[in-house]
Amino acid sequence: MNPNDQNAEHFLNLLRQSRRGKFKVYIGMSAGVGKSYRMLQEAHTLLRGGIDVKIGFIETHKRAETHALIAGLPIIPRRKLFYKGRELEEMDVQTVVNSHPELVIVDELAHTNIPGSKNEKRWQDVLDILDSGINVISAVNIQHIESLYSAVHQITGIDVTERVPDRVLQLADEVVNIDLTADELITRLKEGKIYDPGKVETALRNFFQAEKILQLRELALREVATAVERKIETSLPANSKAKPERFLAAISSNHEIARHVIRKTARLAAYYNSRWFVLYVQTPSESSDRIKLDVQRHLINNLKLATELGAEVIHVKSSNIVTSIMTEVESRNITTVCIGKPHLTLIQIILRTNAFNQLLNKLSGSDTDLIILS
Repeated sequence: MNPNDQNAEHFLNLLRQSRRGKFKVYIGMSAGVGKSYRMLQEAHTLLRGGIDVKIGFIETHKRAETHALIAGLPIIPRRKLFYKGRELEEMDVQTVVNSHPELVIVDELAHTNIPGSKNEKRWQDVLDILDSGINVISAVNIQHIESLYSAVHQITGIDVTERVPDRVLQLADEVVNIDLTADELITRLKEGKIYDPGKVETALRNFFQAEKILQLRELALREVATAVERKIETSLPANSKAKPERFLAAISSNHEIARHVIRKTARLAAYYNSRWFVLYVQTPSESSDRIKLDVQRHLINNLKLATELGAEVIHVKSSNIVTSIMTEVESRNITTVCIGKPHLTLIQIILRTNAFNQLLNKLSGSDTDLIILS
């Protein structure tokens, strides 16, 4: 691309950003904290203030307090689709875009759309709406944030399948935490304000335990604090900023360790609002004709995950992993290298970690930090 084309592309991106709708996200530690309720309250306030507000999709979960707030708010009718012999409803994205309200309420950001919809996920629908110049208020629970998958699984034991890439939250102009104490949330559950009475005892034995709620609450508070830090950082004059952080996650074909390193590095990069990279060095023993199919499949999925989380993926073929890492560190001005902790016995460390020691030695002579993620 020649300089003129680059300048034109840069200006076009600036125009797109200026036309893009504003994005506000309510985030909570769990279902039942009051995200949908708060969105509807805000919609009424904006409507009274003369803003053209419409409901694109709201999920009341049959909660009487929430349902009562729908009255008086203009609603865009949902699309009806038939799937496996059943009539189902989905947000009508095209009608939202065509009617072009000033602001639209879109609940359940992590929702998976019915097969046959334009987009697979509702967060993709929201990006389309924002790109059309419509402002959006949405909501999501902390357990649906992609890079927190491992942390949430460790706290709750639940495998959360519907997840939102961190970059979607990073696009938000405002992130607001809807906070309750663990006792308040459990009281709401026992009063039947979250689930039907028949589900309360099961919920109390599983997800809605005080120690789990406290840990999820901490994750939600950290997420919002990070969003505020990011907002402050991007608002500061360029000359007041310190040297920008740049993270490099160096991964192997061990899919579990690699996935963990990718998610943790994504969290660090989000906190510092920095660029980050994922490096996979393909050694001769892992060439396409020698690597096992299941290992290759996991590797491809991990590199896809890294891209979804906002990383730039670097795939290098080399027999020397340390040299490859140091080459990328120097060429991309990396400030921090993140790797997984070697899962080896003492004798294996002595016999097999010469490369690991080489990396330590090389980085110790530079300004680059090394983080070993447990």
